Amino acid sequence: MAVSSPDSPQEYIRHHLHNLQIGEGFWTLNIDSLFFSILLGVIFLFIFHRVARRATSGVPGKLQCAVELIFGFVDSTVKDMFSGQNKLIAPLALTVFMWVFLMNLMDLIPVDFLPYAAQQAGIPYLRVVPTADVSITMSMSLGVFLLIIIYTFKYKGVKGFIKEYTLHPFNHWAFAPINFVLEMVSLLAKPISLGLRLFGNMYAGELIFILIAALIPWWSQWILSLPWAIFHILIITLQAFIFMVLTIVYLSMASATEDH
Repeated sequence: MAVSSPDSPQEYIRHHLHNLQIGEGFWTLNIDSLFFSILLGVIFLFIFHRVARRATSGVPGKLQCAVELIFGFVDSTVKDMFSGQNKLIAPLALTVFMWVFLMNLMDLIPVDFLPYAAQQAGIPYLRVVPTADVSITMSMSLGVFLLIIIYTFKYKGVKGFIKEYTLHPFNHWAFAPINFVLEMVSLLAKPISLGLRLFGNMYAGELIFILIAALIPWWSQWILSLPWAIFHILIITLQAFIFMVLTIVYLSMASATEDH
């Protein structure tokens, strides 16, 4: 069922790609993206907290078994990639993986289901995939960027921080200005590529679902939607894993204390 019976496929696509917003200019907020990202974060915390409180040493239930498998997978990944000792990395990696995965998973909901229900409630626009919104993915990557700076200061100190960005790749003070420019480009490229990679993949997946719904009659949409949804499950999981792995790698690089 198409939302508000659009006059053309172009109008239909434009409608689905429009966020519910408040504010103007730089201070514009995408309310739908914020709502679903916060809601999914709360759901993740609730489920994992409940399983942890009710965990038993006997035969685990299906939900506890699933949580333990995810926890073991993330824990082994962190041990393989993070060389330092830090109690925050594993919980952070688990949070990043599950939060991004759940936000990506919203892409499997039929494109007209929630927007149509919202329209019946008087809400004109609704996008339900937070990671298809560049403001969400870049905000998350900005958080990783701040952690990189914090970890560099924490493990290397002020002197080590200065050396980190002035003595690489050329280990001589005469090349400090050149090193600083090169390292700043590399440093800024990390959060930008991290956020845009996730956004690009999820935006493309969302757009394909919208195109299928816009160009094919509703009774035959499943012919293309179902195969794409099955393949998209791999993309959803892979993008969550990549975001988690790169976060661990960047923080591991920031905490490395090799001699300069």
